[in-house]
Parts: sequence; C-alpha cells; structure tokens
Amino acid sequence: MPPIPTAFVQAAAPRLPYRFASASALVIALFAAPASAQDTTGETTEVLESAAKTTPPPTTAPLTGAERVVQFEAGEVAYDSNGESATATGNVVLRSEQRSVRADTVKWNRKTGLIVANGNVRLVDENGNQLYTDKLELTDTFEAGSMEDVLLALREGGRLAAVHGERMADGTVELDKAAYTGCPVENADGCPKKPSWRITSEKVLYDPKTSDVRFKGAYLELFGMRLLPMPGLSVRTDGSAVSGFLIPEIQFSENNGVQVSGKYYARLADNKDLEAKADLFTDAPPMISGSWRHLTDIGAYQITGYLTTSRRSTNATTGDTERDVRGYLFTNGRFQFDPNWSLDYSIRRASDRTFLRRYDISYDDRLRSLVKLERTGATSFFQLAGYATQSLRLNADQGQVPVALPLIDWRKRIDDPLLGGKIEIRGNSLALMRDAGQNTQRAFAGARWDLRRVTGMGQLVTLTGLVRGDVYHSTDNQLTDTALYRGNPGWETRGVALAALDIQWPFAGRAFGGTQVITPRLQFVASPPIRNLAVPNEDARAVDLEDSNLFALNRFPGYDRVEDGARMTYGVDYDLQFPDWRIRSTVGQSYRLSNQRTIVPDGTGLSEQVSDFVGRTEVRYKDFVKLTHRFRLDKDDLAVRRNELDATVGSSKTYLEVGYLRLNRDISSTIEDLRDREELRAATRIAFARYWSVFGSGVFNLTDREEDPTLTSSGFDPVRTRLGVAYEDECLELGLTWRRDYVDTGDARRGNTFQLYFALRGLGFR
Repeated sequence: MPPIPTAFVQAAAPRLPYRFASASALVIALFAAPASAQDTTGETTEVLESAAKTTPPPTTAPLTGAERVVQFEAGEVAYDSNGESATATGNVVLRSEQRSVRADTVKWNRKTGLIVANGNVRLVDENGNQLYTDKLELTDTFEAGSMEDVLLALREGGRLAAVHGERMADGTVELDKAAYTGCPVENADGCPKKPSWRITSEKVLYDPKTSDVRFKGAYLELFGMRLLPMPGLSVRTDGSAVSGFLIPEIQFSENNGVQVSGKYYARLADNKDLEAKADLFTDAPPMISGSWRHLTDIGAYQITGYLTTSRRSTNATTGDTERDVRGYLFTNGRFQFDPNWSLDYSIRRASDRTFLRRYDISYDDRLRSLVKLERTGATSFFQLAGYATQSLRLNADQGQVPVALPLIDWRKRIDDPLLGGKIEIRGNSLALMRDAGQNTQRAFAGARWDLRRVTGMGQLVTLTGLVRGDVYHSTDNQLTDTALYRGNPGWETRGVALAALDIQWPFAGRAFGGTQVITPRLQFVASPPIRNLAVPNEDARAVDLEDSNLFALNRFPGYDRVEDGARMTYGVDYDLQFPDWRIRSTVGQSYRLSNQRTIVPDGTGLSEQVSDFVGRTEVRYKDFVKLTHRFRLDKDDLAVRRNELDATVGSSKTYLEVGYLRLNRDISSTIEDLRDREELRAATRIAFARYWSVFGSGVFNLTDREEDPTLTSSGFDPVRTRLGVAYEDECLELGLTWRRDYVDTGDARRGNTFQLYFALRGLGFR
C-alpha cells in the first residue's frame, strides 16, 4: 500500500460540524487501509457522510522537508476505489502552513498526486496574495499547477488577471494574455468600474520565492488607450521596490528647451538603493544625476549629485558667459551611536550661483552646510558643530560670508538646593572666519536660575536671574560695512547680569457657548549697563519687535547684543473655544524706565522709551478655516509698521491660501539686514468632476522704491506664477503645469516652463 498522501493528511478541527468530521476521518482511514480492504468496495463510488462516526480523527506529527502538512475541511467526501481518487465537495477548504485553498469541489488522484479544485476557487499564499479562478490544479506538495481565467489580488492592492496560467517545474507561474492594475475595480457601492490604467502583457512570470512579477511585451493603457511600451517592467507582490526603468518625465523651459528625463532605479539590498538619471535637452548639453541612499545599523544617509557642462554666467552686469563643468552636490545623514551620542550632517554645494535655477532644481539663494556632534542626557547637553554657507546671490560677496568653526555649546541643568527652582549652567564658544571680511572669536560662560510658582489666587509667577561673562577677539573690523556691527578690534570683555519677574493671571469662564480664558501678563526686566558696542555683532542683527519676542528676556535674536536698563512689558492673552471654533489673540507693549537712547536702530519698534504695539490673532474653524494675523502699530499715530496675514480656507481638495507681508518701518538703508518690503503669495486649487482640479499660485513683489531705494520695482512685479490642471483618483495622478519666471538671474532666464507628469500608484514610481 502506498504511503498516506500528503494532500489530505489531517482531519478537521473538532469545532466543525459532526457530519464533516466523520466523513473526513473515514476517508483518511480508507487511504491508510490494506489493499484487500479497498478491493471489497468494488467499482462503485461510495459517499461517506456518517458511516464511521465512532472513528476518531488520526493524529499526525508535523512533517518536514518535502512532506507538507495539509489540513482539509469539506461537507462531503467520496472515494473511488477503482480510480484511486477522492472527491471533496461542499465548501472545501485546504490549509497548509500559511497557504489555503477554498473551492466548491476538490478531487485528488492518489496515483498522480494531482489535486484539481473547481468552482469559485480562491488560493491565499503565505504573503497574503489571493488567487481567484474557476479551475486550479495543485501538486501533492500544495503548489499551483494549471489555472484558467485567473485573477490574482495582491496584498498591496494590485490585481493581475490572465486567460491561462501554468506553474513551471522551477515553481515560476507563467500567465498568458495578462493585465495588471493597481486601481480598484469596484466603487464604494460595490459596483464594477473600469480602472484608470492597466498594464497589458503577452506573458507575465511570477516567482513566488522572490515575490517578483515580470512582464514581457508590456504596454501602458490610460483610460483604455494604449500609450507606451514598458520594456523590463517588474513589480513585487509584497509592495517592496524592484530595480528597473522609471516612467520618463517631459518638460519645456526657456532655458533648456524640451527636456526628457529618463531614470533607472537599482534596488541593491533592503537597506540601500541607487537612482540614476539622464536629462536630454534640445537647447543645452545633456546632464546626468544620481541619488544613493543607505540605511545602516546606526543611522542613514543619502548622496545626490548633478553633473553637466554648459555655458554659465560670469558677470551679472555685462551678461558674459563661458562654457564650464557645472554641478551640484547634496548629502545629509544622521547617525545614532548610542542613546546619548548622535552625529548629523548636511552638505550642499553648487558649482556656480545660477546652476540650481537654470535647471529648475531649487530657488534657494544660499546653501548651508553643517556638521554637528551632540550628546543629549537627562540634564545635560553638548554640541560640537561647524557651519558654512555658499551665497547664490549674484551681487553678494562670498568673501564676506563667514564659516563658523568650531561652535561649542554645553549646558547642564541642576536643582537649586537653596531657594528651589532650576539652575542651568552654560558655556559657549564660536569662531567666525571670512576670506575677505572681519574675523571674530567669542566665548562665554554663565548661569541662569528660574523659579516658577502658582500663588493661592492662581497667579503664575516666574523669577529669573542670569549672569554671564563674555570674551571677544576680532580682526579686520573695518571690512564690515555697517559701523554698528563692528565692535572694537582685538580683545574685549564684558559682563552681563539680568533679573526678571514675570506674572500671569489667567481668568477662565463660560462665554458664547464655550470657554474663554483672559490672561493679563506683566513682566519686569532689569540689567546694569552693558558694553554692547565694544564687541562685534555677528548674530543679533535682525532685531525687530514682534509678538514672538515681546516677553523675551532679550529681544535681540542672538548673544552679541543684550538689552540693558530697566523695562516693564505688559499685555494680555485671550483664548476662546467653543464647538468647532477657536480664537486666540495676544497684544502688548513695552516701556523703558529710562529715556536714554538705546543701541536698537530706529524703526524696529524698540528704539524709544515706549515701544510700538504688537499683537497676533489666530482664528480656526475645524480644518476649514485657518487664519493668522500679526501686526505692529506705531505708538504715536497707530500707523501700521508690520502687517502680516496667512490664511487658508477650504478642504484638502478645494482651497485658497493667501500670504501677505508688509514691513513699513523706515529703517535706515545703511542697515542691510532690516530692509522694508511688501509681498503677496497666493495659491488655490478648485476640484471638479470628482477627480479633476485646476490650480494656480503666484508670488508678487509689491515693494516700491519708496520702501527700498535699492530696488527698481514698480510696486507690482510678479516674481513667479503657476497654473495647471490635474487628474487624481485612487491609482492615477497626471497633470499639465505652466510656470512663468519674471526675473533673469544670470543664465537662468525669465520665461515659460511647461511640464507634463503622471504617477501610477501601485507601481511605486512617478
């Protein structure tokens, strides 16, 4: 007697109906019986439903290697002794390890080991992919054989249909006349729908070992129209990336003419990949680029580079150009050595100042590179860093741009053993070096004490004390154009001391069907005279009174300048919340107890004894309305010195965004860091016909010569505008955009740019 077949080796679980359990138990018993016992059944087919209710299910130890443990369930099982076959009917279920098959009927041939499933067949593999067919052949090791009218629903959402399928000897499944799509084939109501795109192919090879699906003779169809051949296309059923060519991108611009971009993606391992790209232009030499990404045991990093040769601008005034090798390098990463120590870096360098704009890579006007090593503990922090900046402004002097190396910062927080509160001890050192400008080195050490208490009346009181000692050394001070920033050459020292009292008193109650909180706030800050002008000002230049620094201990943004004297700051915070709405507002002003002139420039709102009024208001309604308004009003005539609005109205599909900024401070034109300006930014998207939308955006310079004498603008100069139309559904994104640049920047000329793009969701690339 041959051994028990592996296709039906275990009986049903006890929880299943008794009728099924008895039938399955008996068929296994018959398969294991001697040959003489089988012969007594004759040539007929017996239906075994409940003839052996007392026969217990056999117990079988799990098999290994080529022997696969298979469990089955069925309503009825019949055995043909003459044909040595068994037929299971009635919601048949086969299970083996992480695979399962459901069918109306399953027939097993003991001689050949062939298993044939018919009617509403569904196979689920170990990766969660589901195969649907009318007829499926399985081997006795539970591997798929021949299939007709196949539908494969991948775990990641894609679907693969074929007229015929065959499992080869090496385990590969070959599908004939197949089609693949990542789109849903039913709508929300369960009604059939045509996919937006699909890939048709004469043959598809599926390797279950590697989860690779490879297409031969593939074409892309959009809305039923065959558009593009896709040689070498492959996807993975587990959703992970595979190597191959990506869909080309097409663009037209004034600078480079028609641009066709081709990409190849190489999946080198689960933790590293490479993308190579070639750009061909009708009006410029070709360009190559690449991006490498690597995830290591302690962190991750990436390297991106561009390289070409073309004519570049050598003189912004005359417009002279020369042919040269041009490119751009960007790499960044983060490494975590242990829970405390980490290393971050970011390096950005371009061959020249117009390369990024010429090839539509970035509109940044400066590239900053940094490296920083940090240790973060529960009560301490240490940083060793270096910074360098490359200016991309045509008229900027790169020699005046400093390199900061090294920057050392150390902080330690301890509990105050005497008065309570917290003490933070800090040390900082910075060296700034310029090729053609002032060099400065600075170091300071200090301590800050904070004590926060809530009184019995609900007032939040904060006491602060700060002491610090600074040492500066500078050379070539005369090379700094703004005299206010130079300081004295050579060695200089100064001491800083400060004391502050901050009182907040919130009042909460019901209002307008919600809750409101009104919080008056009063702050006193006192400091003895400080030798500010004796030392250089490198990091505290862009000073301006705003709502964000109204109650700051030092309204200067850095360490090189510290407000001295005594002042009082007062204001009120308001917060109102009721269903779906939230309104928050802040307004305040500062008053110096002395009318002595300060080092703060006129027009910043802080130069006189009484400051300007500053405030902020935020309004939010659900996720439909978001509005933020910031302002500064002149203390004398309430003239608007700062007016800033950021608003978003709409949903994620249809919305309007507006940003407006006007600085009317009348600051001296000799202070280049505080120029007045006015600009408008707007963007909108309007969705229609369920999947379609039109969109547009623009940046407009509203600054005129009265606000900034160095400009030649008329008061309404578009900087950049964009319009487009897009289609986006569950699996397809395509669109056409038009952009116009209105400013010449060297060889990056003003003009129009058109881009056609589409993305196929489910294939993992655009």
